Amino acid sequence: MLFKNTISNLARIRQVAEVLLRYGFEDVVTTTPLRRLVSQNRRLRWLEVDERPVFETTRWERIRLIIEELGPTFIKLAQALSNRADLLPQALIDEFEKLQSNVPPFPTEEARQLIEAELGRPLGEVFSEFDDVPLGSASIGQVHRARLHSGEEVVVKVQRPGVREKVEGDLRLLHELVRITAGFLRNQGLANPQDVVDAFERSMTKELDYTQEARAMEQMRKLYEHYTSFYIPKPYRELSTDKILVIEFVNGCKITDKAQLLAWGLSPETVAETGMDIYLTQIFEFGFFHADPHPGNVLVRPDGTIVLIDFGMVGKLTKQQKYAFAGVFIGMARQDARSMALNFRRLSLTSDIPDMRAFETDLNSLIEDFALLDVQEMSMSDLADSLQSIIYQYKLQVPGAVFLILRALVILEGIGKVLHPHFNTFEFVRPYGARILKEQYSPENILTEAEYTGTQLLALLQTLPIDLRQIMRKISKGDLRVKVELSGYASLLRKADQLVSRTIIALLLLASILFAGLSLLGHYPPEMPYFRGLPIITWYSLGAGLFLLLLLTMPQRSRRSE
Repeated sequence: MLFKNTISNLARIRQVAEVLLRYGFEDVVTTTPLRRLVSQNRRLRWLEVDERPVFETTRWERIRLIIEELGPTFIKLAQALSNRADLLPQALIDEFEKLQSNVPPFPTEEARQLIEAELGRPLGEVFSEFDDVPLGSASIGQVHRARLHSGEEVVVKVQRPGVREKVEGDLRLLHELVRITAGFLRNQGLANPQDVVDAFERSMTKELDYTQEARAMEQMRKLYEHYTSFYIPKPYRELSTDKILVIEFVNGCKITDKAQLLAWGLSPETVAETGMDIYLTQIFEFGFFHADPHPGNVLVRPDGTIVLIDFGMVGKLTKQQKYAFAGVFIGMARQDARSMALNFRRLSLTSDIPDMRAFETDLNSLIEDFALLDVQEMSMSDLADSLQSIIYQYKLQVPGAVFLILRALVILEGIGKVLHPHFNTFEFVRPYGARILKEQYSPENILTEAEYTGTQLLALLQTLPIDLRQIMRKISKGDLRVKVELSGYASLLRKADQLVSRTIIALLLLASILFAGLSLLGHYPPEMPYFRGLPIITWYSLGAGLFLLLLLTMPQRSRRSE
């Protein structure tokens, strides 16, 4: 099996190399071990499918074309990366957002067989009706409408046969490609390509397990159990496995179907406002949100209730991340670049910003750009692009949920403008920012933070004596070893060595000058020789000082001459 997988991966890697060459990415192939898989005399065909020379398209467009040709797993990776503005330039993100996973449905007979195999009983024992025509299909699975014997209408999400093995094979290929091209990718600015693939692998593993989606739906249902304007369909856990998911069927229209909303006597403006309120509550109150609110996933019932479907992609923020994210918007509303910078630093997984002044200056420029705009001119899309550009420029490692939120807000703004002529996202976000600020500095939260800090301090005080005792015991036995690894330290050590040497010489020079001055105050015996009215010892001190002065200036001259 291992040999078979190796041969399969090799053939697939050779295919990838050929696709890269066909789209003009010779540099990727010729500067990495991929070059060994392509014959030297192979003639290149520099044409796309539509017969345009590849160099008439941009590099970013050609990357998208390559992804489309390599198949569904690569498309899903690119779609996931389209939410990571900290890793990719905006031009490439724009191309990745064009990718569509248009996969034809698989035969219904295979879906029936898989359901029966998963549930361990005939389909007729579970469903009184089962629609053979899928409602929709994607790269991972497809959805059928059905009815239980109890009369309840449901939808059945069925995983595509063999997709798990296909995805696992593609993931192995991705790991191998990253290993081969790691140096090239790092030179292109992608510092941690292996981490990206690891994160994608975790995401795909969750998506291949439908029980994860069922849990997310149940969690959201619990959070909103008392809401009357919002509904999440019920998952039937007893009829679901990791490969099939049975969910309550909900009747409704797409939220952007303005004509149907008006026919039902609903106000499109009210629907838009309710939808935005629901999403901002998920983000800023619960820190747990549906991350893919495109119109097909947001339905409206005839009574105006908003329904969210497809919880395959959800986002989470910790309490501290939620406060920091809100603080970015609050700082912008107050035109306070320093507050924005500090909250970005709190939001980042690593707070390494080399030049905070330049960072604050860029944030201030962003604030000035938006401060001059009228409320109706402000766009969440423009703001998201500007924020993502700054994140990419300064290589801030912010939680992936932040990009999911920005993307969701842009989508919601687009929906809102279809339904509401005066819809403005910022007007909805502003009160939530104030509410978050109030929550952050509430007595209860301050007490919680104090308790956490106290617990951490107490734990430190409890372990510190033991740690110190162990260190002292090792020191007394001569067993203490300190391991230090430095990178790129040669020039730093040279400068440190020069600095120490010059400092010692300067101190000796100062000592000789002081001694020469003090020697003039001494009372010497008649034998002490004098020259030009000064004792000879003073001349010796001045001579030593002159020599040290020459030594002090020589390194500078030698360095300049190099």
